[in-house]
Amino acid sequence: MLGRVVLKRGGKGEAEKPFWISYSDLMTAMMMLFLVTMSATLLAVTKDLGEALDAGKLREGEILELCSELKTAAQEHGGIGVDCVSNRIDFGDRARFEKNQYRLAPSSARALREFVPEILAISASPSGKKWLHRVVIEGFTDTDGTYLYNLDLSLKRAQTVLCALFASPEPEEKPLAVEDLLRIRRLFLVGGFSYNTAKSTKEESRRVELRLEFLGLEDFQEGAALVAPSIEETPLGECQVEKHP
Repeated sequence: MLGRVVLKRGGKGEAEKPFWISYSDLMTAMMMLFLVTMSATLLAVTKDLGEALDAGKLREGEILELCSELKTAAQEHGGIGVDCVSNRIDFGDRARFEKNQYRLAPSSARALREFVPEILAISASPSGKKWLHRVVIEGFTDTDGTYLYNLDLSLKRAQTVLCALFASPEPEEKPLAVEDLLRIRRLFLVGGFSYNTAKSTKEESRRVELRLEFLGLEDFQEGAALVAPSIEETPLGECQVEKHP
């Protein structure tokens, strides 16, 4: 009589144990790899953010220093205000106009020519070359009249100021150097703003201001030309706004 053969099977858990251990190790390894990758990414992002913040603080500090130097120079000329928050230059009574007029008094034109070299001086400094993009001459009017009429009038006022910088100096006045005139042509831009940002009185609203525009971190290129070099090859010509009443 044949005896019964009994085969002893291992438990189900024992057969699957090696598989589950390997899967668990794989998941742990993947999690560790994910954490390492995320940590490296966060460190890189934090570093870039820190560098950007440091560069932004450096830019703000250098621009503030430029404006402070200009503000100090304005005190020597008298009657000229420099706002280092809005980066604006206000000439006060020297750049105000009569109603519906865009002519500058000879004394006002001379005062502008005397102060502009101060702006050119900071534009030629290392920080000025690095950050100063352009100087916008903004003309304004009071609230009388139509929008389009005042828009044209404010633009003519800004043009008149620019024309005054290129005008022939008075006999006792020190003329601007040729290099300064070329820098004015590259750096200065005119704009008309009608009666936007009117002042408290109509007399104060009929004015011209200078606004300093600085490069941002995203468009900063050290040594980059402000405008196309061909502008220096264009003849200067004559101011047309002075030929019309």
